[in-house]
Amino acid sequence: MAMSWKNCEGISRRDGLKLGLGGLVAGGLSGALGARALGSDRTGPLKPANAKRSETDADACILVWLDGGPSHYETFDPKPEAPVEIRGAYNPIATQTPGILFSERMEKLAALTDDLAIVRSIRHNQGNHGAGNHYMMTGAPPRIPVGCGAFVSFHPSLGSVVSKEIGAPHGIPAYFSLPRMSRSGGPNFLGSKYAPFIVPDSPNSSSFRVRDVTIPSGLTDGRFQSRQAIRENIDKMLRFHHAQVGDPALAVDEFYDQSMQIISSPEAQAAFDIHQEPGEIRNAYGRNTFGQQALLARRLVGAGVPFVTLYHGGWDHHVDIFPRLDEKLPPFEATVAALISDLKQQGMLERTLVVVLGEFGRTPKINDRGGRDHWSNAMSVLFAGGKTPGGQVIGATDRQGYTAIERVLSPENFVSTIYRKLGIDPGQVMYTPEGRPTHLVSDANPIEELMG
Repeated sequence: MAMSWKNCEGISRRDGLKLGLGGLVAGGLSGALGARALGSDRTGPLKPANAKRSETDADACILVWLDGGPSHYETFDPKPEAPVEIRGAYNPIATQTPGILFSERMEKLAALTDDLAIVRSIRHNQGNHGAGNHYMMTGAPPRIPVGCGAFVSFHPSLGSVVSKEIGAPHGIPAYFSLPRMSRSGGPNFLGSKYAPFIVPDSPNSSSFRVRDVTIPSGLTDGRFQSRQAIRENIDKMLRFHHAQVGDPALAVDEFYDQSMQIISSPEAQAAFDIHQEPGEIRNAYGRNTFGQQALLARRLVGAGVPFVTLYHGGWDHHVDIFPRLDEKLPPFEATVAALISDLKQQGMLERTLVVVLGEFGRTPKINDRGGRDHWSNAMSVLFAGGKTPGGQVIGATDRQGYTAIERVLSPENFVSTIYRKLGIDPGQVMYTPEGRPTHLVSDANPIEELMG
């Protein structure tokens, strides 16, 4: 049975899958292609992979989204000199890099800090899940007040912009989100063709297959090469949502080439086939859903996908934070450490940016239920790869972790850093379908210490 994480507002993973992208992309090829057909023509055609890109640019980003807001105290910003009601139950530990301390539950990542950069000084003023998610996923604060449980999209997300600006190799979507889309991870005015391709099923299952990209058994003989046979049997291959695109005949005509690109692409088929991985590699990532999703993400960027979001829920610890983190942190950080180590061993880390964050941090004082509440004045973000100089901490919070006080940075700086590293100008002006000009990011200054 799949785990169903809920945040304090009661939004579950199942709720998110139902909402998808306004009901357009609930997972699978048919939804993704239907969404593309409904996208704005103003955005132009999908671009070939890494067109006009510099050798100094990273090729891809794997964004690990910790939905709910992970505690900075219990991860990358321990406060050993604070009172116990603030510092909590975990002790700090030394890391590979002298002078940098992590929480004791970050043991495997502590051994990799020469390849990591930790930003401890991002802060903002959006202290609920909906608004905080939007701000960190887009670099744009919500234009109106947003409730804690809202699924909002006032601005294109990182993944959608990367999909538009970079594209992917022929036959492979440019933006994936596993196992669901973060609530503000959509394309907004860019058009639905830049929505994520969602893979909701667990790669840890022995029967795992990506929905709608495996040729049905009845079409694996010579008939598959026949255009007429494919059209006669296309209902077996693709679950098109005709109601979304109007005339079914036109839908088949418009989707035919795109669908065949993915289904017949050896690169796409190979990327999805996680069962090709050696057992020792799969074990290193962790034989659990998140571990195998991270391994699939590595396979996807290896195939040329420029942006993958790994959505990992359950970080909204208002109650019993320490027993819950005792269970949650060890397998989580083992997977992230395995991902970074594997990318390095494969020779991919220099060209692949890995980022780990949530929408905000947690309150300094442990509440009367043994948890920490929402806190947007301080948070920690992990960067690795993509030519990021490792072995450093950027910025600092005060002695008790209440707020960022040194090298104070904003979500705009964070998002601009990712764009710059991928060779995208965060200061560019984009246009809505109505012709309204919009700055991609209002403050296009990246975090210079991360740029290399």
